Amino acid sequence: MSQALHTPPAASASPASGEDDLAALAARHGLTVSGARPPLGAYVRQLWGRRHFILAFSQAKLTAQYSRAKLGQLWQVATPLLNAAVYFFIFGLLLGAKRGIPSDVYVPFLVTGVFVFTFTQSSVLAGVRAISGNLGLVRALHFPRASLPVSFALQQLQQLLFSLIVLAVIMVGFGSYPSLSWLLVVPALALQFLFNTGLALIFARMGSNTPDLAQLMPFVLRTWMYASGVMFSIPAMLEDKNVPAWLADVLQWNPAAVYMDLVRFAMIDEYGSSYLPPHIWAFALGWAVLAAVVGFVYFWKAEERYGRG
Repeated sequence: MSQALHTPPAASASPASGEDDLAALAARHGLTVSGARPPLGAYVRQLWGRRHFILAFSQAKLTAQYSRAKLGQLWQVATPLLNAAVYFFIFGLLLGAKRGIPSDVYVPFLVTGVFVFTFTQSSVLAGVRAISGNLGLVRALHFPRASLPVSFALQQLQQLLFSLIVLAVIMVGFGSYPSLSWLLVVPALALQFLFNTGLALIFARMGSNTPDLAQLMPFVLRTWMYASGVMFSIPAMLEDKNVPAWLADVLQWNPAAVYMDLVRFAMIDEYGSSYLPPHIWAFALGWAVLAAVVGFVYFWKAEERYGRG
C-alpha cells in the first residue's frame, strides 16, 4: 500500500490582521469610527458650527416651557418673584435677616439675589437632565453632545434677561435709578453665564451616568443658596459670630455670592463697595474660566459614551 501524502492546510489569517486590513481600507476611503470622540480642537470647531442649532434649540425650549400654562411666559418672572416674596416674609420679617441692610434696600437686595441665584440653580438642574432627558435626540442624530448643556444654560440666560426688566422696575421703585454703574451687569452676567455653562457640562456628564442625581441636586442647591447670602448680607450676619476667618472668606468668595454681589453693587445705589470682598472681579473671572475649561474638557472626555447602553 502506498502511503498517502497529506499537505497541511494553509494557516488562516489571524483576526488581528483582518481587523488591521479593514481599518486600513476604511482609512483609505475616509471612513471613521461612528460616534468616536474627535480631538479637542476639532470638537470646539464642530460646536461652533452648531451655534445656530444651539440658539434655536434654547429658544424653542424657552417657548415650550410654559406653553401649557394660562399665563404662559409670565411665569418666567412670576416664579422668582413669588419665591422672593416668600423669602421676604420668612427671612426679612420673621427672622430679621435684613440685619445690616437699610429697610428700603432690602427688597431690591433680596430680589436681585433670588434672580441671580435662580440663574445658576436652573442651569445646573437643566444640565443634569441635558443628556438623560434627551436620549432620543442623542441616539438619532450625530452632533457634538455639548450642544445640549450649552443650549440649556443659554435658555436660562434668556429667561434671566426677561426677569431683569422687572428687576429694573423694582430698583426704580425703591430709589435706585439707572446710571453708568448698571452697565457692570453685562460683564457680571457674562462671567456668570460661563460659570453656569461649565457647571451644566459637568453635571450633564454626571447625570448621564447617574439619573438619580436629578433627585438629589435640589437639596444640594438649596443648601448652597442658604450659604450664599441670597436672603442676608454675609458680612453683617457674621459680624458678631465667633466664626473662623477662613469660613467667612469661603462664604463670601463662593461663586454664587460673588456674582450676586456684583449685580447688587451695579444696580443698588446704597449697596457700596464696603459690602464686597476684596478682589471680587478677579474671583468672578477665575471662577468663570475654571468652571468653563474644566467642565468642557470633562464633558468632552466622555463624548463617545453618551447615549450608549
